[in-house]
Amino acid sequence: MAQFNTWCSLTNSAVGNHGLCVLTSNPANLASGIQATAAVIPNHYAAEEQVARALARLGKPAAAALIQGKLPTTKTIRSGDLGEIYATEWIDTHSGGYRAPIKRLRWKDHRNMAMRGDDVIGLLQDPQTQRLYFLKTEAKSRVTLTAQVLAAARAGLDKDGGLPSAHALSFISARLLELDNAPLADAIDAALLKHGIPVESVRHLLFTFSGNTPDALLTASLQSYPGTITQWGVGLRVEGHAAFVGAVYDQVIANANNA
Repeated sequence: MAQFNTWCSLTNSAVGNHGLCVLTSNPANLASGIQATAAVIPNHYAAEEQVARALARLGKPAAAALIQGKLPTTKTIRSGDLGEIYATEWIDTHSGGYRAPIKRLRWKDHRNMAMRGDDVIGLLQDPQTQRLYFLKTEAKSRVTLTAQVLAAARAGLDKDGGLPSAHALSFISARLLELDNAPLADAIDAALLKHGIPVESVRHLLFTFSGNTPDALLTASLQSYPGTITQWGVGLRVEGHAAFVGAVYDQVIANANNA
């Protein structure tokens, strides 16, 4: 887990029928944030079993090389990936039951390319009815967050009538089958191909990771949303955003070489 509570202050508020959550890093605890983040990043790029197998068969240098070879090297892609990683971690720990069932960065075409499609989709399955609920997510990472960036995120959320795309759900289903989670894959396929996905089963998450304060921008975005899908606006602010991203990836590499 990214352990947001150990290095960020957190405020929750309502904006009409929507929710706003702002996480602000504590400068005194940034080192803890770097360590906590660096600890979860490798698992977003490579399965633990893959790394453990490389370690057992080929030794520590090879396992470290495997991890380092999957990490992006450009500042822009590192920033974007980290925004998606934080969104995934927030969903798994702070969304009230949704889970992001796959870590899709493991399937990137190239480490210095951004992935296409919905950034993250969280799922919540009712234990009684087995009905699926979907959290369609757009994650944006910027040194300076702007209204234009949020407008682009909104456009992504509103695509496909506000529903998760069929392509994204098919991708998740296929990966779940590879991970031996056939029941959840079957539930996704049934929703996608048989029952359909009602708007009432969908919620949106607009997640931002920035160096400036996101409160007013996210509030304005939520207030201007004209649709019927319940929205979450979540903003993580880290002062010195670019330096923080660089320090996190440097720590991942150091950890891999010292494991």
